Parts: sequence; C-alpha cells; structure tokens
Amino acid sequence: MTSRPARLVAWLAAATTTSILSAQEQLPRPDPAFDGKVGETIADSQADFPAPVRAPEDAPNVLLILLDDVGFGMSSTFGGSIPTPNLQKLADNGLSFNRFHTTALCSPTRAALLAGRNHHSVSTGVIIEMGTGYPGYTGVIPRNTALIGEMLRGNGFATSMFGKWHNTPEPDISPAGPFDRWPTGLGFDYFYGFNQGEAHHYYPTLYRNTTPVPPPSTPEQGYHFTVDMTDEAIAWINNINAANPDKPWFSYFSTGAVHAPHHAPREWRERYRGRFDHGWDEERRRILDRQIAQGVVPTGTKLTPRPDGVKAWDRCSDDEKLVYRRLMENYAAFMAHTDHEIGRLLDSLEASGELDDTLTIYIVGDNGASAEGGLEGTFSELASLLGLQLGLQSTLDKIDEIGEPSSEPHVPVGWAWAMNSPFQWTKQVASHFGGTRNPMVIHWPNGIEAKGELRSQFHHVIDVVPTILEACGIPAPRVVNGIEQKPIEGVSMAYTFENAGAEDRRKTQYFEMLTNRALYHDGWIASCQAGIPWETGGRSLDGLKSATWELYDIESDFSQANDLAAAKPAKLKELQEKFAEEARRYNVFPLDPRMSERMDPKLRSSGEPRTSWDYHGNEVWLPEPIGPQLFPRAFTMTAEVSVPDDGAEGVIACAGAFSAGWSLYVKDGKPHFRYTVFELGDLTIDGSTALPVGASTLKVSFTPDGSPAGAGTLKLFVGDQLAGEGKLKRTVFRHGLEPFEIGRDSITAVDPAYASQVPFEFTGTIGRVRFALD
Repeated sequence: MTSRPARLVAWLAAATTTSILSAQEQLPRPDPAFDGKVGETIADSQADFPAPVRAPEDAPNVLLILLDDVGFGMSSTFGGSIPTPNLQKLADNGLSFNRFHTTALCSPTRAALLAGRNHHSVSTGVIIEMGTGYPGYTGVIPRNTALIGEMLRGNGFATSMFGKWHNTPEPDISPAGPFDRWPTGLGFDYFYGFNQGEAHHYYPTLYRNTTPVPPPSTPEQGYHFTVDMTDEAIAWINNINAANPDKPWFSYFSTGAVHAPHHAPREWRERYRGRFDHGWDEERRRILDRQIAQGVVPTGTKLTPRPDGVKAWDRCSDDEKLVYRRLMENYAAFMAHTDHEIGRLLDSLEASGELDDTLTIYIVGDNGASAEGGLEGTFSELASLLGLQLGLQSTLDKIDEIGEPSSEPHVPVGWAWAMNSPFQWTKQVASHFGGTRNPMVIHWPNGIEAKGELRSQFHHVIDVVPTILEACGIPAPRVVNGIEQKPIEGVSMAYTFENAGAEDRRKTQYFEMLTNRALYHDGWIASCQAGIPWETGGRSLDGLKSATWELYDIESDFSQANDLAAAKPAKLKELQEKFAEEARRYNVFPLDPRMSERMDPKLRSSGEPRTSWDYHGNEVWLPEPIGPQLFPRAFTMTAEVSVPDDGAEGVIACAGAFSAGWSLYVKDGKPHFRYTVFELGDLTIDGSTALPVGASTLKVSFTPDGSPAGAGTLKLFVGDQLAGEGKLKRTVFRHGLEPFEIGRDSITAVDPAYASQVPFEFTGTIGRVRFALD
C-alpha cells in the first residue's frame, strides 16, 4: 500500500496542476469543451460525448457521523460507563482525538462542521429556533460559505444526509420553501430525517428530501427513528454502489440521539437497571479513574467541583434517587442503542468491502451532555426548554413510562455533569470544556497507517472540512454558483495522522454561546461563564455584566481545574483583548443572554408581523412556527364548514402533540376544544350545541387576562350561539414538535378522547378557517 502522505501529496499535486483558476475551484464546473470533429455528415465527423465530473482517482468514500448531546466521559471508548463497541472498533483500527472541540450547541456546531468556518461566520451563533436579525445570528447560512456536501458533489461524489439537520432557517421549513437552504439545496442529493432541533423517536416529523412523510411503521410495530435512519442510509449506499460502483459517496449520518427526548427501547433499558445506583459523584470518580487508566486523559488530571445548586448524591431523598436513577438508566440505554445502530451501518460497509477505504469520522456529540432537563430532571423536556419545570412528582407519578412513547424525558443536571467528566459545566457553556470538548475517532485503514493511537493536538469542529478535502485531493472552491467564497477558517488535521507528536497547527480559537465565552491561544484559555444552562428563561444582561473571567494553562491542567486569573492578570488581559478581536472578526457581537425568550417565531420574520391567517380545504399541514401565531395573544378562530346529512366528526384545526397543543374537533355531533400544556393547565371545553346539517360556522375566541402564565378565557360558538367556555390557566407560544394542521391530527392526538381514531380526519367539508388577532 502506498503510504498515506505519499498518496495525499500525489492527489494534491494532480489537483493543483489541473485546477489552477479552473474546474475544481469553481462549482459547478464549467461544461467541458467539445473535443471532437463536426463535418457535414457523420461520415466525416468524430463524436465526443461529454464526460461526467469524476472525483480524483482513489478518493475515499466519506462517512461523517455526528451524535447529539453526548458528554466527553460517556462512551466506554473514552473512559465512560456506557459500552460503545462500535466506536471502539473504529478506534482500535484508527485514531482517537481527546482535544477536539465543538461550539456547545446544536445548530452552531453543525453549521461550523459542514462549512469549515466558525459558527458566527455562517450566521449560526445560536440554534435556528432562536435566530435574530443580526449578521452572526440569523440562522441563514450565507451563500458565500458553501458546505462540504456542495464541494464534494461538485467534484463527482454522490451525497446524502440522514437524521437531524437543524440548519434550515425556521421560516423556510414550510411547504412554500424556499428550499435552497434545505439539505437538498446545500449540496446533498438525498435527505431523510427531520429539520428541527429534536424529534420524538417514536413519532418523528420526517421529510424525504423536501416532502413530509410518515414513519414506515408504528411504535407498536417496533418503530424507532435511529433504526429507521440506519436502514435508510444502508439502502442508499447500497443503491449508489449498484448504480455506479466507481463513484465515491459522502454520507452525513447525524443521529437525533442522544438529544432529548431520551427514547430507548424497553429491552435496552432493562440492561441498565441498577447500573447507576451509586450516584453521580461516585460516577465521576469512576470515569476519571478509567480515563487515566486508558490514557484518555493525562495522569494527574483533576476532577472539577460540582456546580452550585446540584445536590451531593448522598443528600438526595429516596424518591429523588429513584427518579434520577431511572432517568439515567434510560439515557445510558439510549446511547448504547445508538452505537449499536451505527454498528449496523459499519457492518454493511464491511460486508461490501468498503469500510477500509471509507474515511469515517465519528464525532461523539455536537456539544457536551445537556443540563436542560433541570435540577430534578423532567418527564417532558419540551416544557423545560420553554422555561417550565414540572417538578419531581410529575416524573415519579409516571416513572414506569420513562423511555416509552408517552414520555419525553431528560436526565437531571447531576447526571449531565457526570457524563462530562472530568470537566466543568455542560452543553451551552462554551466557556468550559464540559460544553465544548467531545471525543472524535477517525478511521481510514487504506489512508492512515497508524492504528489504535491517541492524538492530543487542539482542534475544533471547523477543522473537519479541510481534513476531508485534503484526504480526497480536492481544493476548497473559490467560487460556488457564481459567488466568491469566504476562505475556509479551519485547518486540516491530516498532519496528525502519522505523527502523534506533531506541533499543533491550530493556535487560536474563540468560543461563544449565549454569552458564555472563551479564547484559546497557544496552550492557554481564558473563560467567562455567564449563564446557568438549566435556567432556560429569565436570563438578562445583568449576569453578563457580573460574570468573571478565569484563566487556565491547559498544557498542564487538562480539565480546567486550576484558575490562574489572579496569579497571571497580564496573560488574562491579553486573551480577553484577543477574544474581542476575534469576536469582531467573526460577527460574534452583539452578545445576547436570552434563551427561551428567543424561541418566539415572531423574532424571525421581517417587515410587519402578520395579524391574520386564512386556510382553505381539509388538507393543510405546516410546521407550527409557520402557522398562525396565537397564544398567549387575544384571537378569534372562525371555521366555515359543511356537514353532510349523516353528520360529521373529526379535527377541524390543531397544533402540537399529546404533551402540549390545542385542537378544535367535532365528536358525537358537537364541537370540542382541547388545550394541553404538560398537565399544568389542561382543559377540554365540550360544546353544548350540535352542528346543524349543511353550512355552519364554528368560532373560538380567546381573551387573555394579562397574567405572566398567559391565562385567559376561551369561548366556543356554533354560529352566534355560545356553546361552551372555560378558563385556560396557562398557555405557551409554541407547542413542541408536531405540526399545525387543518382537517386532521396526524401524528399524536392532542386530546386522548380521539387517540384511538388518529388521524381523526374531519368527515365534513372545510371551506375556510380564519385566524385573526384581536
């Protein structure tokens, strides 16, 4: 086998000589010139059929695997308690990286990963559901920052994306598009997965390319999204190979796991019963001992202290321990199940003989483990994200449902902190490695001679794209679709492949997320933690102003355990100034500490906000943020319907799901309105007046009382006659993951009264449904 450096040198030399200001540097490539001969007849002519774009000779396939919300100390490969045999299989025959970093949050890491540029450079300083109208924060990936899918597709690769995307601007996730910033508009030939930040793994909202599709089976039939996306990826790769075995492929395999809601199949949960009875404090000690023994972290690495507000395990009550253990058992099972499914994908490549010549990059998390479940954990993490804490009793009452389709669970902060061992903090906290340091393994036996070795150079997620390009012998394009490109900001990691002791080529890297910020430079990092990740609402600039900076020498202090800010004020000031320089360069300003408040879709609309919405017919399906923006504002809903002689029933309009949502429906000839909000203020208004045969009008009015809970009075009318009313104790401005619909409730029932009849399509005719803000 030709040595890996020699192969790369040969590929790059060939690429350079054939692409100086030409084909490979502008995408799509220009049409090839005709090189035949045209005479008066075919007898004196010579054909020259245009050749398709072909990838560089010997370019590998590329499999980019990204897990979600996994801490540095979670997987057994990096010292954790959860077995990850398939990650281990790759590590044993490849390279493990223990100083690799992400951005501390979902969409930003994904945009930076695919673009090879910092997250604010690609306008994704926060998740798409929190975008605002500032250059670094819109969630609209600029056209001058093409993604790796576009780069590889333009150079002869087949490209695909499976799983969690989370990089389409929220207003564009709509049947009307535009679709140019969906995966298929950003370089991926094929997409199967979900577009938002998370999915219910038993009832996901799925798309095939740009078309909504239902899951192929039900939870009762064994459906789970991670299994489904793995089946789809295997089938796609097999079909590419069947159609053109000489064409390399790139597949971005991005699981929704192990992001909440944590959904592990029951047989997997049973395997972890009793495995975490010792609690999170002891778990951190055990993880660090294994990390040192395995060489994952240096000898002498210290555990960092427990965050304020997190109880010592031995001070938790029996009920608390019971709930917390069960949530962690489910979380661990979810992780093990995910690695198992990745193993099925790897096994398929091994069976086809492709695994050794596939550059596989397995990134174990887009950020650290999440603390968004709150100090007590939660049965419904969607409530927690909206700033609603349901309390321990809520989970205790349903403890046997944890991990089942009826649950949306999330572990408490203590377990997230443990899974990030040995570091401080969690997801969101970009100032500390508990939020940003994630394991990575690179496996490519045909291109990397080193096997089973550790690499400790400091690298960042923006370094993945230049690594892929170098391995494939492809230069970064200067022009894509006629638009001059912003330079790649990452540096290739290929220099580490055969040289464990190579000097770091990444000298500087800034971090910022929700005002938590840091600056790494030449072995030092200055860190400023400014927000509590489990306090998802009510954050203000006061916390930003009072936050203090810390200083760490991470060449001798792997875990950020020894703050040197007081001892070295000049070094701290140097790095603070450098952070400000990087922040100005990469569109980090203005800093904004808000979280749940930024999830209001009205923040992502330009011009005057809409105050009315009209829908026609029985077949409307929209993501809720694209539908009418109602609660907690005053509004009226008017539905013009026609009832046949034999009566009608079914859903007229709804939004949300079984845990949070609203539904106007007809049952037993009468209208009903259901509002559910994580069991905090559920209400069903049963109409007293039947709908007449023929044309009629149903009306709903909501009048808020001005309370912080968004409470108010809801009235239901048939024609002009009051048919029912009730008091909503609490409302929210968005209701989770399922769509807004007219004419049916197609995924899970908002009201248990029709759960056995889903999708409960309205059997009459809907003329128009009008929503108007008062």
